This record gives sequence, structure tokens and C-alpha cells, in this order.
Amino acid sequence: MKFLVSSSALLKQISSINGVISTNPMVPILENFLFEIQDGLLTITASDLQTSMITEIDVESSENGSIAVPARILMDTLKNLPEQPVTFSIDEETYSIEISSDNGRYKLAGENATDFPKVQEVENPDTVDISADVLATAINHTIYATSNDELRPAMGGVYVKFDETNTTFVATDGNRLIRYRRVDVASDAGTGIIIPRKALSLLKNSLPAENVNVAVEFNMSNAYFKFNNIKLICRLVDERFPDYENVIPAENNIKMTINRQEFMASLKRISIYANKTTHQVRLKINGSELQIFAEDLDFSNEASEIMACEHNGDDIEIGFNAKFLIEMLNNLDSKEISIDMSAPNKAGLLFPSDMDENEDILLLVMPVMLNNYV
Repeated sequence: MKFLVSSSALLKQISSINGVISTNPMVPILENFLFEIQDGLLTITASDLQTSMITEIDVESSENGSIAVPARILMDTLKNLPEQPVTFSIDEETYSIEISSDNGRYKLAGENATDFPKVQEVENPDTVDISADVLATAINHTIYATSNDELRPAMGGVYVKFDETNTTFVATDGNRLIRYRRVDVASDAGTGIIIPRKALSLLKNSLPAENVNVAVEFNMSNAYFKFNNIKLICRLVDERFPDYENVIPAENNIKMTINRQEFMASLKRISIYANKTTHQVRLKINGSELQIFAEDLDFSNEASEIMACEHNGDDIEIGFNAKFLIEMLNNLDSKEISIDMSAPNKAGLLFPSDMDENEDILLLVMPVMLNNYV
């Protein structure tokens, strides 16, 4: 089997799906790309058993066939070749591959394509269309709050609930919770699915800059995303997502509004002096004044700053993890944010002041208990 293809075009396609491949996969053949040629169309598949990505590219070939090609050596070869046509010659009996270019010839050992695991299919799916920019925004707002705790697999992904009037994306790691809702995406499926973090990260990195339509198909086991010439199929997390609505405090009679950038900059400076384990900062709201304080008793470090804010309700002193607050503020883009609170031992709710008319964003962060007051 032989085919001719542009080196840079092929590199672009395999780079878009290379992130799927694990460094030490459970099945050694998953260190390869699966190449399948049918009527001049090369289909390339990468998989880690849980997630598979597929892309397509036109090639010059009079033959059909398939081969598993070592991913790393192919990527490294193409990265270091100038743009030019390259010819792949494949011996289907020994699975040896020879790449011919203007610079020279390169031989590598492939594997039998039949050993490559079959990509899972999504049977009897529900379907919904989402624009690429809406999907990217939803992923960016939630993915950073997923959990790394292997004992709580349900929190290792983003929960997506499709309703007739909206779609809700939720992520939590037990210390913070992000709820991102879109009213311009809806499905009568009424289904909730948990999409793994790795699949969403791959999806985010491969979504195009232009705002194309992403076709989504899903059942209770798998989800399928298709846009341009890329397909991503992932196995869903088969766990029950926590009842997150019960965690969100209903009555919050204390509200502070503050400039997001100035607040974040202050937190970054103050957190340098916080305990490196708890990252605790103390927020003391008194009238229209906010004092931010941190200390690390082990090293006798401490710092404080005072900022102006708008404040309604009782004065309050409450502790938060600065690392969580900074990350949450960094993932918003409104000029001002408001923090709703009720008591030092109850969660705080962050809301951006400016939101798109089709979105609703709620960020929840659990407090860090204060031992001593200054």
C-alpha cells in the first residue's frame, strides 16, 4: 500500500488528536495512530480506550488498506521536515513503513491494524447542536473545578443536564462549585450525563477559532462530538453526580460588590503571605471597606490591604482559600463581581455583574474556618 500526502497537512491533523494518546497505555498498540485509507480518504484514529479522536485528510492513493503507525516517531519526523509531499510505502505482510521525502528515507515498524481496539459507537442517541464558542465557554467556566480524587469519580468530570428550556454545566471538587447555564442550548432529552475531564480538555484544545456548529450525540454510556473533520467519542462517567442544588445557600443577606481585577490583584499579593497548606485569607467587611488579611504563623509572615467596596447587610469576617478565589475570578471577565454571604461558616456565592443574556453563572466557594480574629 502506498499514498502521497503533504507533510504539514498531515502534521496538522495528527497534532489535533495526539493528546488522546497516553504515555504508558494499558494496551501497547494504543501508542500508535490507526491509519485507514478508503477511496483516497485517510482516516486517522487515536485512542486510550476511554476516549477516541478521529480526523480525516485527502491523500493520493490508488489502494485501500490500514496500518497502525507509531505516534511519537511519526510526530517527531513530520515536525522536523520542511513542507513537502511525502510518500508512505507500507508492506502489509511485515507492517514495515517507509516514509520518502526530498530529504531522505525513514523506516519504522508499524503494527497490524486489526489489533487496534474498535471505537465505541453511540447507539440510540439523543442529539443536540451547540456552537463551538458556547461549548468552549462552558468548558472554560467549569473544567478547572473538577476533582482529582479517584475515590469520587463522579466529580472527575463536568455534569451536563439537558432540559427543554436550557442546558446546565456543573463542576465541583467539594470545596467549590461552578454552575454555568445556557438558555440558547436545549434538548427535550431531559438527561444528565458526566463528561470526563480529559475528554473535555481535548475537546477544548481542538475546537476551531471560527464559530462552527458542534453536533453532539449521547446516550447513558457514551458521547460523540463532531465538528469540521474531527470526531471525538468518549465513555461517560457511570456514577451519580452529587445533589448540588442542596449545597447552594438560598438566603444570603450580606452582599459585597467589588472591582474584579483590583480584588484579584490584591488577593495575589496577600496570598504570598498566607499559609502554604491552607492558602487562607481573611476578608473583613466593615461598612464600605474590605480588609484582606493573611498570615503564616510558621514563618511569622503576614500582610493586609484595605479596599473600597459596596456592601449591603451586616458586617462579616470570613475566611476563604485564596487559591480558589483567584482561580474563580480569573475565569470571569466582568468588570465587577458580587459575593453573597450569610455567615462565616456558610458558603459564599460569586456572581459576575455582566453576563451574556443567554447565560447564567454561579460560583460557590466553601469558607475556611477562622481560629483567631485580629
